[in-house]
Amino acid sequence: MHSGLHVAAEYAERPRSSVEGSYTPIMTTPQLRTVVSDMSFTECPRWHDGRLWFVDFYTHAVYSVKEDGSELRRELEVPAQPSGLGWLPDGRLLVVSMKDRTILRLEDDGSVVVHADVSAHVTGHPNDMVVDGEGRAWLGNFGFDLMAGADIEPASLLRIDPDGTVTSVASGLYFPNGSVVTPDGTTLIVDETFGNRISAFTIHADGSLGERRDWARFGDQPSSPSLAEALGMAVVAPDGCGLDAQGCPWVADAVGSRVIRVREGGEIVDEIALGTGAYACMLGGSADDTLFISCAPDFDEHARSAAREATIRAVRVAVGHAGRP
Repeated sequence: MHSGLHVAAEYAERPRSSVEGSYTPIMTTPQLRTVVSDMSFTECPRWHDGRLWFVDFYTHAVYSVKEDGSELRRELEVPAQPSGLGWLPDGRLLVVSMKDRTILRLEDDGSVVVHADVSAHVTGHPNDMVVDGEGRAWLGNFGFDLMAGADIEPASLLRIDPDGTVTSVASGLYFPNGSVVTPDGTTLIVDETFGNRISAFTIHADGSLGERRDWARFGDQPSSPSLAEALGMAVVAPDGCGLDAQGCPWVADAVGSRVIRVREGGEIVDEIALGTGAYACMLGGSADDTLFISCAPDFDEHARSAAREATIRAVRVAVGHAGRP
């Protein structure tokens, strides 16, 4: 196991800080069920055309499954490790291919082509992605070699236009990760996994972004490049997320073994404890009110690629899905 990831495991089960003591969780006894099991590391769940789509890092594929866990299908092979998913307005699938730093596009005839090569624009593996109603993909990246436990470096956020043009639209972000676009298409909300914050940007008509602002701030930004120190400072490590119809993102806390529902301003208004690592979540299902959660014991690449312990769990919640994904 890499040294940096030993640190991650150490912090994954630590008691939560006093920040979380200022709210009363709405959901104290959620009825969780397992939808998918025996995977390596599930990520980027998306509800699309009546099925749950997701990726599994170390079986190198995109999958879909029915809401009840039946009819699991292996939709697409991604040998260089799949991550973020989204669909263009015409229905073609986009998927991040992490280790060759490209965005792939599944054509109507079943062929796979490179939609964009982002290798010249990122300083770490590209990761999660949201595709908006105009077909623009908003893409984060690690910014550094996470799996080797390297020092943290701020990263850029990219916009990939429908024709594959790549533009850097924001910089100085601490591992920009899961993101959502509000239903009116005017705001991009971005989790910064090692920044103790969720950031928001106004999306202008030309696709440029306004200045970064805090959507939620849980603690201080890293005071040194040390990954161990950043993990030690993490009150919340926002990973994957999905937006609800009251404008609150559900956020997977990558060091807290939980998902949290966050109101603008930073108030945590709901929490679901998983008892294992939680790395992504998304609302969907036939009534749009099922929260699907990607779970695994940790995010260590060696351990996860060698095991099949990852799952997707699901729970009904009070407020349904909104926005994109």
